[in-house]
Amino acid sequence: MRLISKLPFLLTALALTLCQGQPAAFAAAAPDKSGALFPDPVVASGKGFEIHRSQLDDAFLTYSTSLAANGGGIQEDQRDMVRSNLLQHLIVSRIMNLKATVDDKARIAKLVDESIAEARKAAPTPEAFEAQIKASGMTLDLVRKRACEEQILKLVLERETTNGISITDTAVKKFYDDNPSDFDQPEQVRVSHILISTLDPQSQTPLPPEQKKAKEKFAQGIRARAVSGEDFAKLVKLYSDDPGSKEKGGEYKFGKGRMVPEFEAASFSMKVGQISDLVETRYGYHIIKLLEKYPAKHEQFAEVQVKIKDYLVKKQAEAGLPAYLARVKSEAGVKITDTDAAKPAAH
Repeated sequence: MRLISKLPFLLTALALTLCQGQPAAFAAAAPDKSGALFPDPVVASGKGFEIHRSQLDDAFLTYSTSLAANGGGIQEDQRDMVRSNLLQHLIVSRIMNLKATVDDKARIAKLVDESIAEARKAAPTPEAFEAQIKASGMTLDLVRKRACEEQILKLVLERETTNGISITDTAVKKFYDDNPSDFDQPEQVRVSHILISTLDPQSQTPLPPEQKKAKEKFAQGIRARAVSGEDFAKLVKLYSDDPGSKEKGGEYKFGKGRMVPEFEAASFSMKVGQISDLVETRYGYHIIKLLEKYPAKHEQFAEVQVKIKDYLVKKQAEAGLPAYLARVKSEAGVKITDTDAAKPAAH
């Protein structure tokens, strides 16, 4: 099923993501009215919260740094729009945090701590994990705080906007009948793989040729052990450098167009049970074992009924989001006191 609910800008595009950001000290500057040497005026406020200039600057820097890390950037004529959207994001985040219950916050804190523990476990070494945190410009406590804030925003906003929405079984069946191509599932494969990375663990840049050659030799040795009959899942756990799959036996299930070309081509060309030769991608050398092939099929209504209903609920909630946000901001008495930040947000 290829249904994808693209939630609005405020929910996703400007999320202050885990392991991104700037030092908390910059967000702690004294407000303008204190007469501090470096004033930090309030740019927006509402019942129970204030947002300072430094916090908006921090969010803007986080977002622009994230774009730059992925090869993008903010055009000069887009800066005001981006800052305005970021300010709206911060306002909604503060309002949703005030609506969150004690149980909400405890639940999110637990989930974030579990995610951090998984990230720590998946890192090649404890030192590599600490280096990643340091490179983000944040402390681990600030990473945790940012992640909790963002997850609380998503949890409460989804609950608030979907509460009371009811989708009938007739509407679900009509959607299924009207969109048959959405339920055509392409051929898929399930593989297990071992990645021997050829990237520097800290900078993620390619290793020098001599080090890469040593990695290739090492990978060939691991492959030979796999071909000779050693437990593939055990080899994954011992040697794979892919944190995204290592703890689940190196497994991925996917259709065409989902993986890098070299990995995909090898996976779809193999027979079940076969172990590939070394497959080189930009990440390093992969040893792939094909576990299962799934032929193309059309998903039956019973298989996707629940997913369709969830999709329609979220779609209806998304349609009502602008009105909901306008209402809660009005109820919170939101005031934007910075004229530059008050320019209209993009929709």
